[in-house]
Amino acid sequence: MILHAVERILQTLLVILIISFIAFMLIDTLGDPLGLLLPPDASLAERQALTERLGLDRPLLARFAEFLAGLPRGDLGISYRTQEEVSGMIAARLPATIELAAVALLISLVVAIPAGIYTGVFPRSRFARAIMFVSIAGVTLPNFVVGILLIAIFSVQLGWFPSFGRGATIVLGGWETGLLTRSGWHAIILPALTLSLFQMTFIIRLLRTQLMEIGRSEHIRFARARGLGEARLWFVYALRNALLPTITMLALQLGNIIAFSVVTESVFAWPGIGTLFLQSVQAADIRVIAIYLIFVGIVYMVINLLVELLYPLIDPRLRQRHA
Repeated sequence: MILHAVERILQTLLVILIISFIAFMLIDTLGDPLGLLLPPDASLAERQALTERLGLDRPLLARFAEFLAGLPRGDLGISYRTQEEVSGMIAARLPATIELAAVALLISLVVAIPAGIYTGVFPRSRFARAIMFVSIAGVTLPNFVVGILLIAIFSVQLGWFPSFGRGATIVLGGWETGLLTRSGWHAIILPALTLSLFQMTFIIRLLRTQLMEIGRSEHIRFARARGLGEARLWFVYALRNALLPTITMLALQLGNIIAFSVVTESVFAWPGIGTLFLQSVQAADIRVIAIYLIFVGIVYMVINLLVELLYPLIDPRLRQRHA
């Protein structure tokens, strides 16, 4: 078990190293800091001085080693577009994205788990079929279409929620949050609903499929033949087994929510790192783009690592396999 954990940690670190190298090569080959930081009429001496100050005259591996050493310290370099510290730009916007992802995941869980259980236990009922019909929208409609529809209905027509922005925020221990203000909650509802729709549909379909498959298994048929009640069969035996892969996918979906919040943040002008990424793409700010890719890669890899390390604690069969 310990050897398996060490092996997975080393593999995760190796993948993060590869992601960091790819991001560094983006900065090194595609970025043009001299053209962005200096005026067009800059002299050769000014260009040479900036080249030395940025360390662009040093060997590639030396610059990559310095780049890696700066990541744990939060030394992410300077944005070519704004000439601000990239770490400060990300730190200022990260709370907005994390709160949006957390609320979206919470909405997904509250709606999808009961709906998935119902459609799995009663797959032929009219209500279950209605749920599955509505869930098709989560698969077929792009996020930006869902966001625009919600804005048109709940902001323009009904005026219940704002169509853009984060609302009022307060700083609590260095963390700027909008979840402690009324306008902050009003502002987060529509983007969180938009972001949660696909995840909600995914969880409903996954849990439904798992329950229907387990419901047809031999041990459930045997337990039913012994006279066990339907409620005990589904909620003690079937649901416990169906939740194992669902829990795994829920953790991975958190990474998806953070990574794919770019479109939702753009539609609702949400001041998160997704909006920062889009602004950087438009301005060809390669350093910020590369750091964003590293951040998303680390989020994915860390969540995947935690799932793999915690899964044997949930499933005894894996504990025996890794023993």
